[in-house]
Amino acid sequence: MADREDTVAIPEFRCLLQMDPNLKTYERDFKRRYELLQKQLLRLEEAEGGFESFTRSYETFGVQRQPNNSLFFQEWAPGAEALFLTGDFNGWEKFSHPYTKKPFGKWELILPPKHDKSPAVDHNTKLKVVVHTMDGGRLYRNSPWAKYVNREEGSVIYNWVHWDPPQPYIPIHPRPKKPMSLRIYEAHVGIASPEGKVASYTNFTTNMLPRIKDLGYNCIQLMAIMEHAYYASFGYQITSFFAASSRYGTPEELKEMIDVAHSMGIVVLLDVVHSHASKNTEDGLNRFDGSDSCFFHSPPRGEHKLWDSRLFNYSSWEVMRFLLSNLRWWMEEYCFDGFRFDGVTSMLYHHHGIGSGFSGDYSEYFGLQVDEESLVYLMLANHILHTLYPDCITVAEDVSGMPALCRGVEEGGLGFDYRLAMAIPDKWIQILKELKDEDWDMGNIVHTLTNRRYGEKCIAYAESHDQALVGDKSLAFWLMDKEMYTNMSSLIAMTPVIDRGIQLHKMIRLLTHGLGGEGYLNFIGNEFGHPEWLDFPREGNNQSYHYARRQFNLLDAAHLRYSQLYAFDRDMNRTEDKYGWLAAPPAFVSAKHEGDKVIVFDRANVLFIFNFNPSKSFQDYRVAVEVPGKYKIKLDSDEALYGGHGRLDHNTEFFTEAQPFNGRPNSIKVYIPCRTAIVLANEEIDYCY
Repeated sequence: MADREDTVAIPEFRCLLQMDPNLKTYERDFKRRYELLQKQLLRLEEAEGGFESFTRSYETFGVQRQPNNSLFFQEWAPGAEALFLTGDFNGWEKFSHPYTKKPFGKWELILPPKHDKSPAVDHNTKLKVVVHTMDGGRLYRNSPWAKYVNREEGSVIYNWVHWDPPQPYIPIHPRPKKPMSLRIYEAHVGIASPEGKVASYTNFTTNMLPRIKDLGYNCIQLMAIMEHAYYASFGYQITSFFAASSRYGTPEELKEMIDVAHSMGIVVLLDVVHSHASKNTEDGLNRFDGSDSCFFHSPPRGEHKLWDSRLFNYSSWEVMRFLLSNLRWWMEEYCFDGFRFDGVTSMLYHHHGIGSGFSGDYSEYFGLQVDEESLVYLMLANHILHTLYPDCITVAEDVSGMPALCRGVEEGGLGFDYRLAMAIPDKWIQILKELKDEDWDMGNIVHTLTNRRYGEKCIAYAESHDQALVGDKSLAFWLMDKEMYTNMSSLIAMTPVIDRGIQLHKMIRLLTHGLGGEGYLNFIGNEFGHPEWLDFPREGNNQSYHYARRQFNLLDAAHLRYSQLYAFDRDMNRTEDKYGWLAAPPAFVSAKHEGDKVIVFDRANVLFIFNFNPSKSFQDYRVAVEVPGKYKIKLDSDEALYGGHGRLDHNTEFFTEAQPFNGRPNSIKVYIPCRTAIVLANEEIDYCY
């Protein structure tokens, strides 16, 4: 029995318990998960020689050009009766090129080169796998490992295209170092233009990357890159996991885009969807071999009722090969710097989070409701990624609050670097929908922004793509609504609605940035108060692109106030870059005054003061500070440059008094105008971090 205990010892479990002693109750659960992980790693070592080669299976599956220009094809189709290859290369002959059946449901085919020694299949020509099913059916399928698929004009089906360019793009620039403070610009290539069309990788490289760099973001999170047949799915119904979406351009253009981002010191994360897959059969993974399982659990376990999609069988050896190699492919081939894992809550629980409120009681995170197959897959993915790429960044989209999600695998955690603080945007939308300004609850706002597990890093955001989708509105539109169409000119006096909207838009963002997490995220366009909402072309809107674009033309019109919000967002990021509060321990909140509507906190020796009062300004307002010395204003939401009223003198020096106040040994007196946020820094401290 002692030996068994030794085999499942978690090397640094004590570190986790020091963070949260209450987890001791669930030590057996942590040990079981860790033991399952170790078993998988041991099996990988024994069967495949370790995960290094196993996760490079994209070099042996699909189609591979050999040194002599012969082509090697391999697929996994355990439920198939026979496989054939057809395409432009053989005039679409269905049965002239059969695959040979191999053990474990695998099929192989070798095509010798042509007489001129060139490959039998030309670059950029179409292919299909012909699958003969056990029940006598004949199916035409794309290879699950297809590296490029596209759609002909007028067709809805995507076809496998052999991608082997004579001059592939070779990256020039090394990956940037992993940022200490993560400032994420969440972007969608297709909407990154004011024009009513699908924008391109090249457009993003030319027009978006310089903007993102100027704004002070050091990380881009790219949505909707993995190929998805249905554009309006926002990229979350994946049909081809190894193919970069062809609707924006070629794989080489995406590689160049990432390389140029790297040259600017910007890391790039892929929004990866391993939580489910599209139900499409013609151009997706579903029923690839004619069976209702293959890559997925058989129904009902293999179906997600709300998403109308298929759920992977993470316990299958070949599914594990496929998904882990998929992560490796995006890191190696495209030089991504990490991943935002979509739908983690759905993966972690058999109930997929459907109908679960998650009260925070620890019993919700352990026991039979947890899907340990997918949980161990996530542990394995994080372990492999961080072993092979020490600077790799992984972010989990989890609403449940699973303990140890963002602690290392060696502690018994799942190994993510960050989780998304999904309660924060919901709180801001709720406040704007339901409360008058005078009814805002400072304590409740602070609680929402600080209510996170100690030692587990969070990405804070005021709004992401979720809040912009049709049926909801951007924060700017909640604040200013239809007046954004008529009253955003700086050539006319601000109306009360525009004044309130401009000031609160900045304050909400700065408060979220300073207090809400260890990283910050902004969705494309929202930095300048993008109006309206997002809606992709579909039958319900007559295939319109009107809302599937970002109106950067508003920003470029200098007389409109959008440029003022842009300037504030830029300077907020640049101020963080100088002082590093995101990389610092959580803030000390010294005031959350309900009557005054004031919030004060310090973090990284920087002092943040927010006056949310709609009408009252405060003279000689005493605020607590930790470090004595001389303080000066470094960021002021009321500055005229940002659409403020310019009521503060930035030359003012604030000297601390040795008068303890609100839990701090020192204090200063300041003037804080109504609806204003200011950031002060100590002039006598070296802020290198």
